[in-house]
Amino acid sequence: MILTTEQKNQFMQLALDEADQARVIGEVPIGAVIVSNGQVIGRGHNMREKFQDVTYHAEMLAISEACASKHSWRLEDCQLFVTLEPCIMCSGAILNARIPTVIYGADDPKAGAVASLYHLFDDQRLNHQVNVESGLMASESSQLLKNFFRAVRKRAKQNKREVLAAAHKKKL
Repeated sequence: MILTTEQKNQFMQLALDEADQARVIGEVPIGAVIVSNGQVIGRGHNMREKFQDVTYHAEMLAISEACASKHSWRLEDCQLFVTLEPCIMCSGAILNARIPTVIYGADDPKAGAVASLYHLFDDQRLNHQVNVESGLMASESSQLLKNFFRAVRKRAKQNKREVLAAAHKKKL
């Protein structure tokens, strides 16, 4: 099914809403939704810290939910919307699930496996390739991440100040 620009924007907004849910619980704000025939069949946001499980990335959780919804590991008629360029692990799952289209917001220069560091989705040696659209709502996706990490650094700086003040007070 070919999606309109308006539909793509709506689905990416849902992915951004998922990312915000991650932010609220102190996770890196990345969100994903999987769409089949114009309907959301899978959602996810990062929950790696909450469950202390490295596989709890937004894409992985959305893929799991979509597979359960379709009663199949093949997601051949789906589109994945995600706020950040997928990493190697998530790209591998996307390839294995046979998802034909990935639409993502912001590039990930540190871990991106679609365009930034690697180009897994168009590697002809693999048995499946993925169509990619990047940059949809990239500024919103990027801003969520920037704000999150700015707050993390601010908290760390404040904690350091408090520890130093307590140590100084003990000396006196």
